[in-house]
Amino acid sequence: MSSEDDFLGFGDTFKDPEGFYPPEKEPTFAEHQMLSGETVRVRLVGSHALYGDLLWNAGRTSSTYLEEHASRLVEGKDVLEIGAAAGVPSIISAVKGARTVVMTDYPDPELVENMRHNASLAAPMIPSSSSLHVDGYKWGNPVEPLFEYLPEGGKGFDLLIMADVVYNYPEHPNLIKIMQQCLKKTSDAVALVVFTPYEPWFLPRTQTFFPRAENSGFEVTNVFEKVMDTVLFENDPGDELLRRTVFGYEIRWAPDQLK
Repeated sequence: MSSEDDFLGFGDTFKDPEGFYPPEKEPTFAEHQMLSGETVRVRLVGSHALYGDLLWNAGRTSSTYLEEHASRLVEGKDVLEIGAAAGVPSIISAVKGARTVVMTDYPDPELVENMRHNASLAAPMIPSSSSLHVDGYKWGNPVEPLFEYLPEGGKGFDLLIMADVVYNYPEHPNLIKIMQQCLKKTSDAVALVVFTPYEPWFLPRTQTFFPRAENSGFEVTNVFEKVMDTVLFENDPGDELLRRTVFGYEIRWAPDQLK
């Protein structure tokens, strides 16, 4: 309240009463059990418009898939994750021997600080041969700052992790652009795209990402469909089986793009 308001006699008339706004939710913690028996513990943002307060099924399933296929997808590779939230897939990649991992999400200070916190928590599990970096990145922005984390002479990433991002239909062009600009032009470079249709009525729209990718120089392979034991949001509407299903795809450069 300004001194002018006091002068006019308003006093505390327009001051919000104590307890008028609900208190901000405190951060919580979640754990991901690795196949190796190790446990990755991460902090979740208490409440955030970009859903940093959840450990999503796609993130957990991506992490397990990366661990299962670490020798092919992760070991010695350069990895970029977009929309990382708590960053479990990035952490698993670093633990399993990736050469470089860059964990990114929207450049919101709270989200980025939380990713850095989780990277610090995981540091004792990460071998000295791996490096895990954290940065904010807005889809569609120039990717050159991300390349600065690569070893000298690096020309792209071997693995791009995209867990629960393709539901954002308006961002499909930017997601394709990221793949085009960030994936190495090699036959084994791969984007791992994993999602759950939490709102099943949007599934046809979400799936348009894949023909768009094929029309942009990529080959798309459906590598798994995993049905979780329970839904993430119990009271949501829509087909329960779809809401429990995690879809996984590997996307690579089409052969004619490598000539």
